[in-house]
Amino acid sequence: MMLFALASASPLALFVLGIWAGGIWAFAGLLYMTALTAVLDQMKGLFMGDAPEGAEFSAADALLVALALGHLVALPMVIWAVAGDSGLTGWQRAGLILGAGLWFGQVSNPMAHELIPRGDRWLYGLGVAVYTSLLFNHHSSAHRLVHHRHDASADDPNSARSGEGFYRFFLRAWGGSFAKGWAEENALRARSAKGRAVHPFAVYLGGAAPALAAALLIAGVWGLLVWAVLALHAQMQLMLSDYVQHYGLTRARRDDGRLEPVAARHSWNSPHWFSSGMMLNAPRHSDHHAHPARPYPALRLPPADEAPHLPWPLPVACTLALIPPLWKRAIRPHVAKWRTA
Repeated sequence: MMLFALASASPLALFVLGIWAGGIWAFAGLLYMTALTAVLDQMKGLFMGDAPEGAEFSAADALLVALALGHLVALPMVIWAVAGDSGLTGWQRAGLILGAGLWFGQVSNPMAHELIPRGDRWLYGLGVAVYTSLLFNHHSSAHRLVHHRHDASADDPNSARSGEGFYRFFLRAWGGSFAKGWAEENALRARSAKGRAVHPFAVYLGGAAPALAAALLIAGVWGLLVWAVLALHAQMQLMLSDYVQHYGLTRARRDDGRLEPVAARHSWNSPHWFSSGMMLNAPRHSDHHAHPARPYPALRLPPADEAPHLPWPLPVACTLALIPPLWKRAIRPHVAKWRTA
């Protein structure tokens, strides 16, 4: 738990220091999320392996709550620092928004992703609040009700097809997950004898209004623009993760029309220790799909002969995916191996 806490929360302190002190400190969070993470991932001797089977992690949810509250405080602070009268230079504001956007995408998204499947309504609501602040709250329904049922198939908008570029995927997956999430919530309401008082999508859409109003109060129209840029930046990080972690992998459809059970070979995994700790074990994607209720510190890394392993850390793979020709050329031989298998 110490690794998860230090790796995921340290950038928050760097962002606060950058806002307060300015100067080179405004770039500290960005350097942490990029250069430092890439370097530490190469120190393979520090990898701590899997947690013992059956181990309990009483502090796991506490860290998620702390990160969620940190996110909800840091987001308006960054908006003020970038769009308001903070005294930072243009370059310092650019460094801050880039670094914070990476943290909101690579840490806030996995944190909210861990909160929404919890049985506790308060924890679920906190996860929805994080997604709402990033204007991506429909993901709270689509991920649980669509992605986990149909991943690695054409029925899942968030599973990338082989040869599909990221930008085309982003548009298809964003609209598709919204529509399918809405449809699944409607189906749940139709099957419920008592019904549900408020449609979740009404909460999602209504929650965006106070978020945008807060941006206007913080720094006017510029605050609203910066909020939109940060939200888009964070959404792209989440969609890049989905794109990379299921790219080109497909589940077979049986003769009765049903999909084969989800297996370890249907998700890409990353064995790189530091980015995995920073992203709350999100790169251990196969085990997450096999055991959705398993807490993030207990997720296990399948052997390389049972599940695809990315040759790069997940943040590096996502960066490659921003250049579709480069990504397709680099990942093609690795996809071919698993599609043949």
